[in-house]
Amino acid sequence: MKNSIYTISIAILVLATSCLKDKVGDNLPYPEVTCSDTISFSNDVLPIIQNNCTGCHDNSNGYTFTNHHNIADNYAAIIGSMKGQGYQQMPQASSALPDSVIQKIQCWVNQGLKDN
Repeated sequence: MKNSIYTISIAILVLATSCLKDKVGDNLPYPEVTCSDTISFSNDVLPIIQNNCTGCHDNSNGYTFTNHHNIADNYAAIIGSMKGQGYQQMPQASSALPDSVIQKIQCWVNQGLKDN
């Protein structure tokens, strides 16, 4: 009986430990992005959105990217569109945004979508 309890305890410990190893990137939406600076919504993210998105996405066509709440709620669509992954490439009227610009938004998401 003692051996069975010991064996079961070891099995549970091994399973629990192996599950911890599976958590790559601390469950961040974009684990591949390295973020060395704190990204500010008002100083970094909002200007990117205003300069590249709100010309079309401002209450007139389904997506409204004029405030923190709407941008935070739609971050996956915004980044997907900027990268052309699963969404139509945006912005439509110009070339794709540089990866460094997209990564700023990804870092902001990884840092918790703060309204700072």
